[in-house]
Amino acid sequence: MTVTRDDALVGRVLDGRYRVAERIARGGMASVFLGHDERLDRPVAVKVMHAGLGDDEEFSQRFEREARAAAKLNHRGVVAVFDQGRDGDITYLVMEYVPGRTLRDVMREEAPMRPLRALRLLADVLTALSAAHRAHLVHRDVKPENVLITPDGEVKVADFGLARAVSAATTATGGTLIGTVSYLAPEIVVNEGADARSDVYACGALLYEMLTGVKPHTGESPIQVAYKHVHEDVAPPSLLRPELPPYVDALVARATVRDRTQRSQDAGVLLRQVRLVERALVEGLADDPDLTADLLPRTTAPDDEPTRPVVLEHEYPDGALSGPMSPSAASALDDDGGETVLVDRETGEVVARAEPTMRWSSDTWSRTPAAAAAPPPQEPPTRTRDDRARRRGRLLLVATLLAALVAAGAGYWLGFGRYEAVPQLVGQAEAQAAEEAKDAGFELDVTRRAFSETAPLGTVISTDPAVGDRLLPGQKITAVVSKGKERYAVPDLSGRTLDDARAALERRNLQAGDVTERYDETVPQGQVVAVSGVKVGQQVRRGTVVDLVVSRGREPIQVPDQTGRTRQEARAALEEASFAVTVRESFSDDVPKDRVISQTPRDGTLFRGDTVTIEVSKGPESVDVPDVLGRPRDEAVKALEEAGFEVDVRNRIPGSDRVVFQDPGSGKAKVGSTVVIYV
Repeated sequence: MTVTRDDALVGRVLDGRYRVAERIARGGMASVFLGHDERLDRPVAVKVMHAGLGDDEEFSQRFEREARAAAKLNHRGVVAVFDQGRDGDITYLVMEYVPGRTLRDVMREEAPMRPLRALRLLADVLTALSAAHRAHLVHRDVKPENVLITPDGEVKVADFGLARAVSAATTATGGTLIGTVSYLAPEIVVNEGADARSDVYACGALLYEMLTGVKPHTGESPIQVAYKHVHEDVAPPSLLRPELPPYVDALVARATVRDRTQRSQDAGVLLRQVRLVERALVEGLADDPDLTADLLPRTTAPDDEPTRPVVLEHEYPDGALSGPMSPSAASALDDDGGETVLVDRETGEVVARAEPTMRWSSDTWSRTPAAAAAPPPQEPPTRTRDDRARRRGRLLLVATLLAALVAAGAGYWLGFGRYEAVPQLVGQAEAQAAEEAKDAGFELDVTRRAFSETAPLGTVISTDPAVGDRLLPGQKITAVVSKGKERYAVPDLSGRTLDDARAALERRNLQAGDVTERYDETVPQGQVVAVSGVKVGQQVRRGTVVDLVVSRGREPIQVPDQTGRTRQEARAALEEASFAVTVRESFSDDVPKDRVISQTPRDGTLFRGDTVTIEVSKGPESVDVPDVLGRPRDEAVKALEEAGFEVDVRNRIPGSDRVVFQDPGSGKAKVGSTVVIYV
């Protein structure tokens, strides 16, 4: 098994900070990986330039310019650029990671779209582009693949790979044209430079495709599509959808008019026009002549030439491509239109497929932005013989070009065979889809498996090219297969610290929510007691918020003083407070029997289950009174005192020394009480 450079990147930490995980996209010049910023503990997208390009100083500088230009844009509708750098032979760009789908995915499911739906999606794109245009930046490669839609419906414009300050040179010279041909403005094709109106044209083409489900211009090669952009108007979408109001046709016409001086001047202007059309649709207007008239571009006279023909007279600039060129690189245009291609202006062949970027040669810098964007000079009223001769020359050039295209098309037909339509594979089980692709003459290549809330496990979510697009027999159809619904089990976090619990949730693509604290008799302070709002083991969606309950430790309980209360009352009160009770009994001359003499501890706090000791009175202590009748006086006094009594001696019979009477007599008496003896 061959390990590719991309495979080797997985698990690597760039510059000690960005850990590279799985690859999520690949273009002609770079691959995009899901990564993790170890320093800020957040997911990121890491864009890594392919091997060889990082050694090309011009490509590297453009890669770095992309970071600087995009980093100037601080708008929620633009994918943020966080960092850029090099780590050994790796040149990389760190961007905001945006989960979700592309507009291409949405269009495959919904196109042709409801007009309001299409306009609202376009409005979100234009809002982001307006911010770029205000910052004097042009995107240059607006297409469905560069429009990302998050799971909650937020739209973000990605990959300002072609963006460069308008203050810099904006014309393309040389023999190579790099861009996504299906959305390429005429002025870019004919080397007149790109400005904000070029993005407007791409948005108009995008709107046409959302409304109709097809692209405004198609062809069997990129140069054919580019030629149509220059020489053919975009048809009214109502030709395919007659129910569309005229003012919708007018909006598309205004955005895609070939003469850019008649186009909406930037994304902000087009956004305001979109809002007007949206309002008319909401009001249910079948027609609005005034709005239609305001939107329609100014009619061009038959002799006017809003754009000049495609001139294929340049040579390739040195260093246009790095590395060897694949023989398959000259294959026909991907009808999906999402791929950026590099076209030889002389032969019309695709010489490379690349990510969205444009090729600019050194002599570009001689033209200023103002010159690049200026409208063509007005033609004098009277045409001279030289004018007519030049016009005949241009017509001859166009005719020659058409003849060359026809010849190339015939050669292609005879040499490579006829294209076949891609069958409908979306929604089918993987094995069934592979069989149907094989029956249609293609090979199914499952390049990625992704979660889906709608597509059952093991079924095809999307294909590239899409259904109806055309390929040569034997070519591969790449597919994304469903992994089923994205669900994660809520982990048992009991006994973990708060930081550990949060990290465990993040590893399972879940989020820690609110933290509440409560006393717990078994879980130490600061550790998680339980989760809240969900159950442990419950299968939940990515990003589900899991609330946490954290222990405050054991609950301190106030000890109630039970001194003077009866034994039963004291025990009941202490046990109700969750204490264990120990009873010790003692004689007391002062405290009545069965009442609490003292308590340990008497106040303060204890924890649940701790012991409180109470001392309960047994009443006064009583002992047997010695019987001293008949005993000698001194002996009787000694016996009584040893028993704990006081002795009161009284003489009754003079001269007698023996006890003749005692009070109390034999029996029990309180210790310390007085016993009277008579002698």
